[in-house]
Amino acid sequence: MTEQQKIEAIVKQVLAGMQGNATVAASGPSIPKTSRVAMLTAKEHFEIQEYPIPEIGDDDVLVKMEGCGVCGTDAHEFKRDPFGLIPVVLGHEGTGEIVKIGKNVKKDSAGKPLGVGDKVVTCMIFKDNPDITMFDLNKQNVGGADVYGLLPDDDTHLNGWYADYIVVRKGSTIFNVSHLDLDSRILIEPAAVLIHAVERAKTTNILRFNSRVVVQGCGPIGLLCIAVLRTMGIENITAVDGNEQRLDFAKQMGATATVNFTQHKGIEALAGAVEASFGGYLADFAFQCTGSPVAHANIYKFIRNGGGLCELGFFINGGDATINPHFDLCAKEITLVGSWVYTLRDYATTFDFLKRAKAIGLPLEKLITHKFHLADANEALQTNLRQDGLKIAIIP
Repeated sequence: MTEQQKIEAIVKQVLAGMQGNATVAASGPSIPKTSRVAMLTAKEHFEIQEYPIPEIGDDDVLVKMEGCGVCGTDAHEFKRDPFGLIPVVLGHEGTGEIVKIGKNVKKDSAGKPLGVGDKVVTCMIFKDNPDITMFDLNKQNVGGADVYGLLPDDDTHLNGWYADYIVVRKGSTIFNVSHLDLDSRILIEPAAVLIHAVERAKTTNILRFNSRVVVQGCGPIGLLCIAVLRTMGIENITAVDGNEQRLDFAKQMGATATVNFTQHKGIEALAGAVEASFGGYLADFAFQCTGSPVAHANIYKFIRNGGGLCELGFFINGGDATINPHFDLCAKEITLVGSWVYTLRDYATTFDFLKRAKAIGLPLEKLITHKFHLADANEALQTNLRQDGLKIAIIP
């Protein structure tokens, strides 16, 4: 080979390397050509389908799913399709490992380095919305943005976490959470809902370290609410629910007292039980974590004059609640705030909450009571609808 041929060969090798760096593939086993998805094709029916894994663009990330929680929103869509999304790949409480990453993707949404092998979660797809920013807590929440797992089906198909792989596209938020274990990562999205709710509650200037707090509803959201309050140092917490098993778990999460509403006839008796749990005082602050309009109407009776209320239970339209504005709100001068999803800053704060909860011994991992393989997605959602256990998760 002549010197000129050697130079040409070197140039070709360099150019080939530059072209090959458009995306960075994981080492080890090769990425398959196809991915399974659990496609919701009709109400209460997932069908396991298989689609080609597309080429990853310079601003995209390919993630292999390791686990995804089942949210109440998923259950509503599975049962009734209130969003009109069918056919759709659900799953927005997901986490997994990056197996391929575009050359332009160097950092996550918080500025942390990002690469192949990192464990990640996604938040929202913002589509150039200037009102949603990372570090301004007072900007709008992300309720108006798109979310993986609630996207209409398209040519990519890998749009939700109920799949072997998900394609995270340009304009999406993504966080490197390699420092957290799998169960903690599955809980990030629902925990962010409670971080946001507590931040909303703090704007009333009523919620303090020594506050008497009542949390109504001990599903995963209510239980996480209790855990967030405990990590903040609030110790006087009463949990209200109709399920003794959930009330027992509320104590593990940090509740100091529980009230089973099935054991009290009428709202006056129930309010009396809450008052007794605080030693003869009504609550300074209340969190309403159920989707029941009756529960919303009841909770005003648990709160002292001048107290506060955060309503976070209605992620979809659950119907109208009947209150007496004079007796329930005006005469008691209740400060009421609503809470829905979260801001990006709340999402990042959640990582520190999870570390703190673990440090003080809260058994968050016990919240995940059932894990189903992707092929058993139908049973996973039916388990959720039956309210068997607490948090249901889907794994590969």
